[in-house]
Amino acid sequence: MPRLRGVVLALLAASAWAAPGDARRSGFEDMGASTQAMQRDDAMNPAMLWVGEGEQLWARAPSASSRSCAGCHGEPSSMRGVAARYPAWDEALARPVDLSTRIDLCRQRHQGQAAWPVEHADLLALETLVGLQSRGMPIAPPPDPRLAPHAARGEALFRQRLGQLELSCAQCHEERAGGKLAGSLIPQGHATGYPIYRLEWQGLGSLWRRVRGCMTGVRAEPFAAGSLEFTQLQLYLAQRARGMNVETPAVRP
Repeated sequence: MPRLRGVVLALLAASAWAAPGDARRSGFEDMGASTQAMQRDDAMNPAMLWVGEGEQLWARAPSASSRSCAGCHGEPSSMRGVAARYPAWDEALARPVDLSTRIDLCRQRHQGQAAWPVEHADLLALETLVGLQSRGMPIAPPPDPRLAPHAARGEALFRQRLGQLELSCAQCHEERAGGKLAGSLIPQGHATGYPIYRLEWQGLGSLWRRVRGCMTGVRAEPFAAGSLEFTQLQLYLAQRARGMNVETPAVRP
C-alpha cells in the first residue's frame, strides 16, 4: 500500500503548479477548444436535453391532487439566482441543504411525493433547469452565521487525508492543480457547473457523483448523497468559488 500511495504522489508531483494570489480557474479554461464550444452553444450542449425534460417536469403536476412547480413559482426564470446561493439553511431540518435536496424536499413537503433516489434522472433534470437560470451569475453563498461552523467543517473535510491512499481534496486541487494524474490535467476543482455533462460518463451527473468518484479513487468510503458531511463539503466549495460564475449546465471531458 505505501508503494501504491507513492506512485500516486509521484504522478501528482509531475508538472505541479501553484496559483499566485487569486488565480482561480474554472475547469472550462482547461478544456480543449471543441469541448469549450460544446458548452458555449446550447444547440451543441448535450446537457440541454435534461433542461428540456426539466421544463416539462416543472410544468406538470406529479399527481391530480398536487400543484406543479409552475403552479407555485411561475416560470423557471423565477429561480434566477437560486442556484448561486446554495447550499442554504433549512429551518425544519436545522441544517444546511444543497439545491438537489431542496428540490426533493419541496416535492415531499408541498406535492406529497416520495423522495427520489440518488441521481434520479428527473431530479437531475429539475436541478439543471433551476441551475441554468443562474448561469453567468456570481456564486454568492448566503451570509448566514448558522452556516459558518458547517463551512469550517467542510474545509476540514477538504483538507483531511482520506482513504487507504491518504490523500486529501486539497492535495490534488490546490497543491497539484495544473499538474497531471495518469495523463489527465488536475483542475482546481471549483464546483461551478453542476449538474454537468461529462464525456467520460456519456451522461449528466451531480457533484455528489464526481466526489464519490474521487473518494473511491483514494479508497475511501464515499459520503452519502445529501448527508451532512457532503453538504458541508459543498458549502465550503461554494465559499471557495465565491464570485466565480455559475456555468450550469457545464460540459467536461
